[in-house]
Amino acid sequence: MTALSIEQFRQIATRIEQEVDKVIVGQNEVVRHVLISILAGGHVLLEGVPGLGKTMLIRTLGQALDLKFSRIQFTPDLMPADILGTEILSDEGKQREFRFRPGPIFANLVLADEINRATPKTQSALLEAMQEGSVTVAQKTYRLEEPFFVLATQNPLEMEGTYPLPEAQLDRFFFKVNVNMPDVGEMVEILERTTGKETATADRAATGAEIVAMRALARAVPVASHVKEYIARLMLATHPEDENASPLVKKYVRYGVSPRGGQALILGAKVTALLDGRYNVAFEDVHAIALAALRHRVLLNFDGLAEGIKTEQVIQELLKEMPK
Repeated sequence: MTALSIEQFRQIATRIEQEVDKVIVGQNEVVRHVLISILAGGHVLLEGVPGLGKTMLIRTLGQALDLKFSRIQFTPDLMPADILGTEILSDEGKQREFRFRPGPIFANLVLADEINRATPKTQSALLEAMQEGSVTVAQKTYRLEEPFFVLATQNPLEMEGTYPLPEAQLDRFFFKVNVNMPDVGEMVEILERTTGKETATADRAATGAEIVAMRALARAVPVASHVKEYIARLMLATHPEDENASPLVKKYVRYGVSPRGGQALILGAKVTALLDGRYNVAFEDVHAIALAALRHRVLLNFDGLAEGIKTEQVIQELLKEMPK
């Protein structure tokens, strides 16, 4: 597909959001952050209590995007082979031989539903796929078709039957987006849409080739050197031993943001700028996606957890105090 213009980029993104809005009520910020992550080529983790439409949102995106969609329901007895696939003994032909049967991970858009209900062993099956875009089974490596996205949902860890995601896997998620309860008006609209005669569905709004072209345009957006330096200082300031660390960081943070966090800030800010019709990244673009990009990458120490400190508080303080 030929290169896209900024206006074409915005038109396709608007079409996708409009189709999602046919089904999903409210949650505009959630939809925008998920779309930014997809256009930047990253994976998304959606967290919220059951029943808020996390799975429905991802399924609706699967309808709006002309991509191969796959859904994996994570349970405590799910095994890695149930995700990646396995080799089976086939007697087709003249002799018996082992053949690889691909699992549901071999899709463009993978819904990992309630990912923290599976054991860490099963959760780790996604690590290679999310980082390298490949799967290794029986010493053979299989490439996943581009574009490839994992959109996962999880319930808050204090709920029964959940396993915390390993830090290495959390870091592989481009954004972590919190899904909150709707207000009264949105709740009424949800009830009207879901209890009537007809059920809304989303139409196709973009192809896989268009998503790849939009990702290429986003990566080409220039970032000024002073903005890159600001992002670098912001990342390092999340580590308690850094000289620019805020009082909250020094007192309550055990480990700060990895380089993947800086990559997410830059790529997310580039997409945000394009959605606003600009071909350059501003500080406001970084601030708009900072919480989603960093909240799961700042690890609190025992004191922070005991006193109920939220990582959002730490990040907001840094954004407020960090000089531009």
